[in-house]
Amino acid sequence: MASKLEQLRTMTTIVADTGDMDSIRAFAPTDCTTNPSLILKAAAMPQYKHLVDEAVRWARSHHGAPSRVTDRLAVNFGAELAKIVPGRVSTEVDADLSFDAPAMIERARAIIADYKARGIGRERILIKLASTWEGVEACRVLQAEGIDCNMTLLFSLAQAAACADAKAFLISPFVGRILDWFKQNEGKEYTSENDPGVVSVRNIYAYYKAHGITTVVMGASFRNAGEIEALAGCDRLTIAPALLDELQRDNAPLTRKLKPDARDSDAPAKMQLDEKTFRWLLNEDRMASEKLSDGVRLFAKDLRTLRALVAKRLEEA
Repeated sequence: MASKLEQLRTMTTIVADTGDMDSIRAFAPTDCTTNPSLILKAAAMPQYKHLVDEAVRWARSHHGAPSRVTDRLAVNFGAELAKIVPGRVSTEVDADLSFDAPAMIERARAIIADYKARGIGRERILIKLASTWEGVEACRVLQAEGIDCNMTLLFSLAQAAACADAKAFLISPFVGRILDWFKQNEGKEYTSENDPGVVSVRNIYAYYKAHGITTVVMGASFRNAGEIEALAGCDRLTIAPALLDELQRDNAPLTRKLKPDARDSDAPAKMQLDEKTFRWLLNEDRMASEKLSDGVRLFAKDLRTLRALVAKRLEEA
């Protein structure tokens, strides 16, 4: 029997959720995603010191502010990752721009331009944006320009519906962080089948398929392999190296749970969203509003740490 990871590859596109290139080489995913937290972790590894050094040298020659240097660093990692994976690399716009649509658009264009200067076309890159209303509006503009977006920090159907309306290429609904919230606030334990994060992604998947929405659903932020198995068949799944390894070591049969041609009669009705409706629905969903806010804060915190690291290197250079 093939491993669960190999079985999963036959029904779902595997995406590595890491900035560690050694892990990506080991598991041979199709795509890979990064975020400020992953870049911060990878930047501290000795084997990637040369990527940090290059960003510092670039900053000195271009008089770059720490915020632009971290963009340079993210693209340095992304360019190396693009040499390894055959598909897409996701690069995230700074989390502290999550409520500023024009700034997100400008930063996304600059990231794409930097990749282009290195000979990497926009068809290989996904720009990650937070699924705030401003992120949705930035996505709408960027997608119209042919810059594909990966909408992250997504916790609700309202966010997913708004991203689809903006023609987002891909959404990344967070499974594990939803589970974390419910365990903390309700004090319950969950199986893979009634896991609130799994249920949320299945609901979004059913909504998209029922209404002919082509935006890719990529489950993210997993806490255990059971969550991944419960979403087998989802368009894509982005998985951390430790869970990829666990799936690789397990040779038990894996059952497909989601099918693209299935039409769920219980799928939610098509939503009509303007800004007021979006903000109200998000406000009414305590879990989603809290986790979105918390996610932006956590990514921004790691981004500030990364900027401080780069600023220190600039002072020492």
